[in-house]
Amino acid sequence: MNILVNQISPMTWQAFKSTLEANPDLHLAFEYQPGQYADASFHITEIKQASLVSVDCGGQMNSWTEVIVQLWEPPVREAERSMRVSKALEIINLVEKSLPLNPLAVVKIEFGNARFDTRQLYPGEFSTTSDDFIVHLVPDYTQCKALSRNEACGVTASDSACCAPAAEKPALEIIAEGATCTPGSGCC
Repeated sequence: MNILVNQISPMTWQAFKSTLEANPDLHLAFEYQPGQYADASFHITEIKQASLVSVDCGGQMNSWTEVIVQLWEPPVREAERSMRVSKALEIINLVEKSLPLNPLAVVKIEFGNARFDTRQLYPGEFSTTSDDFIVHLVPDYTQCKALSRNEACGVTASDSACCAPAAEKPALEIIAEGATCTPGSGCC
């Protein structure tokens, strides 16, 4: 049974944790590629919170927070069944005692093994079986933030790229007291 369909936008930490809390008795599984799952012996080795600040190609400053859950597969299989969701929630609660996690942060799962280069993936879709709660991971992607501001990305009809600095505003002109100011003159 599918619980949540693919996300159009990244999932928040609050939504991810709430979904786990709704399924505490199931075994947790992570599908990192179609039909390929993190080994049942995986560990949650750390949970990181990163505040990111960037300046994009148009000179605009952006900031956001990510919560990154790191998974690790031991070199020798330690278990036939993965941890229950309730165990993952115990780890999360332990982390949150020391590091309050931003509920609106974007969630990423960091994973890699001998067959899959380590990378950060988004939780995309969740599904359940009678025993398992499966987090289907989707790749991270690059983006042009100008598009999210409804600006052009690439070359526009006027042949100017989004990657140029924002146009400078005209300097203000100081007008002597009593003088009039007209629209477009730069004095108002």
